[in-house]
Amino acid sequence: MIYRTKGTCSSSIELDLGPDHVIQNVSFTGGCNGNLQGISKLVTGRKAEDVIDSLEGIRCGFRNTSCPDQLAKALKAALAGS
Repeated sequence: MIYRTKGTCSSSIELDLGPDHVIQNVSFTGGCNGNLQGISKLVTGRKAEDVIDSLEGIRCGFRNTSCPDQLAKALKAALAGS
């Protein structure tokens, strides 16, 4: 699935969910490359619901969202489509 982000430096998130909603792969386009690679490695292998609980609502500076928050939104969209 490809999710188009809103309000962040990254422009999209590509992700794959496996059985039981386990995150198989996450990659960001744009944004802070090192930080986003770290987030991707930390969430891979975890259940989408657990990652949503951890990341939803995180803000970046003055923005109402962040790349982690957008990942939570992407995961919610993926779960809604499954």
